Amino acid sequence: MTSSRKILVTSALPYANGPIHLGHMLEYIQTDIWVRFQRAQGHQAYFIWADDTHGTPIMLHAQKRGISPEQLIAEMDAEHQRDFQDFGLSYDNFGSTHSASNQRLVELIWTRLEAANHIEKRTIKQFFDTDRGMFLPDRFIKGTCPKCKTPDQYGDSCENCGATYSPTELIDPHSAVSGTTPVMKDSEHYFFKLADFTDMLQSWISNAPLQDEVRNKLQEWFADGLQSWDISRDEPYFGFVIPGSTDKYFYVWLDAPVGYMASFADFCERQPELDFANWWEPGSDAELYHFIGKDIVYFHALFWPAILQGANFRTPTAVFAHGFLTVNGAKMSKSRGTFIMARTYLEHLHPDYLRYYFAARLGPGMGDIDLSLDDFQQRVNSDLVGKLVNIASRCSGFIHKLNDGRLADELPEMEMYQAYLRQQPAIAAAFEQRNFQSAMRQIMALADQANQYLAEHQPWKLAKQENQQAAAVAICTQGINLFRILITWLAPVIPLTAAQAGRFLNCSLDNWQALEQPLLAHALEPFRPLLKRIEPSQVEAVINASAESLNSDQQSNEESPDQVGEPTITIDDFKKVELRVARIVDASHVDGADKLLQLTLDIGNQQRNVFAGIKSHYEPQQLIGRLTVMVANLQPRKMRFGLSEGMVLAAGGDQGGPYLLCPDSGAQPGDRVT
Repeated sequence: MTSSRKILVTSALPYANGPIHLGHMLEYIQTDIWVRFQRAQGHQAYFIWADDTHGTPIMLHAQKRGISPEQLIAEMDAEHQRDFQDFGLSYDNFGSTHSASNQRLVELIWTRLEAANHIEKRTIKQFFDTDRGMFLPDRFIKGTCPKCKTPDQYGDSCENCGATYSPTELIDPHSAVSGTTPVMKDSEHYFFKLADFTDMLQSWISNAPLQDEVRNKLQEWFADGLQSWDISRDEPYFGFVIPGSTDKYFYVWLDAPVGYMASFADFCERQPELDFANWWEPGSDAELYHFIGKDIVYFHALFWPAILQGANFRTPTAVFAHGFLTVNGAKMSKSRGTFIMARTYLEHLHPDYLRYYFAARLGPGMGDIDLSLDDFQQRVNSDLVGKLVNIASRCSGFIHKLNDGRLADELPEMEMYQAYLRQQPAIAAAFEQRNFQSAMRQIMALADQANQYLAEHQPWKLAKQENQQAAAVAICTQGINLFRILITWLAPVIPLTAAQAGRFLNCSLDNWQALEQPLLAHALEPFRPLLKRIEPSQVEAVINASAESLNSDQQSNEESPDQVGEPTITIDDFKKVELRVARIVDASHVDGADKLLQLTLDIGNQQRNVFAGIKSHYEPQQLIGRLTVMVANLQPRKMRFGLSEGMVLAAGGDQGGPYLLCPDSGAQPGDRVT
């Protein structure tokens, strides 16, 4: 029996601005499996998290709907928790970052950081939307990427080339709120001096049990020196006002991780035996783990430990990052019905199916996880139904029919039972290391052995012979005990099915140490089917329902064209754009550019030089002689590679790209596109 550990675990906070989808559920299921495993080892393990409720998107979404931000986040809290509970998540507390406890802790942290001189004031220039009378956060500014020239990119990073930059570097920036061109305006902001914690962070990164990919990524940030972090935002903003000011608010990324602490503080209020300080103050013997997506490592493994250290709280034991979820090998797509909401899935399929499939694909690293719907159906049907449940369904009937539902007094193959238990440390180690896919392989290999044992001994044949019925009961008792081991190990993964199995076995499945003794002379409850096979029609229904949801969303958008993040233009605006057919007369690679090709375009009366970010899809020789469409009246832009005198039109999406837009073969260079 291992000694009990004190373990506090969190998932990244879901944003209270929309419903939960399967990409979210990947992380929450991973977290829940790990916490359930720790509890099954006898450890004191708590799963604590909250809704992330502050920021400009929440404010604008609420305004759009004509409700208060408080009403919006209350609706989202109810919707989110309904999904979580129906997926079997065993969290101990789910709070809100818009809570009195979070405000108290954020202000305490702020006070301590300010007193220790880790905060500085600085006047900065930022974009201001004169139409809406508000400063624009990075994600509410769009324009052309300054690196690869891809249009319609956010103000902090490019989705095409992955470059990060300041919003002021965007080409032709516009407000994603009103569609107007923003102006630059001075504003005084508060900054957290991250560089004060360079040595501390280097030590923490070196000593914490981080994934190698995380550790290597974090080291990149030290190359040019850690930069101070802007932790304030201007009004209007939905959040907490910074003490001592009237128009400055804490940036959402400051108060969001403090939500972990606040949610645990709220939980402690209901648990008198728990002392918040024993878990969060320096020197705590508790372990603190954050499960997050790889896209927010920077916030959790640099800013967050530094904030905690500066405010005299303990730092995390480790931060565990996972990859993104793809479906059928591609980014989740609304057009293909693979952008699946949690509720849509739950309306058609058992939650344990997805929990098991995610476990079967999750390793300890940061690689992306693919939900192949064909493989999902095959693996669930084969492993859970064909292997695991099959053991119990094969054996239960004979025990009830031949021995009044009572197991035999002895196991015919005690050594086989002990051999299974000898695999427990290796399976536990795989769970501990979050190598769930390895644990699932080991468990299913043993399920194969259990089915092979039954196939070899054929209790169904022995049951027909009166003098062999006791032997049939003994063989089935062996099978039931092997099933009990397997379902106990799988209980963290498929808890809803395990709960049903526990009622059938008439015993608890939440303690791995209890497996040391087999069930003998033990009464079983009548067996009821635990899981059914997935039918192709069920998967099709999920895809169709997701596509229907998209159609509904599109109709809603048509009725309300002024959607946040999707500004419209007038026909007069569109008439300003001059599109012309161009023939590519030459194409070549650009030295020093990863994404660009240099194109010479014939537009009838002249030739233009254009740099286009299409290198990932085309070789230069493929393009010579082809027709395409270009924006002919775009202001030339001087780049370090030369002058770009226009822009070619290309399309891209879930299937790849970018693909050049090409007119019919009858078009001629210089023709106007109308």
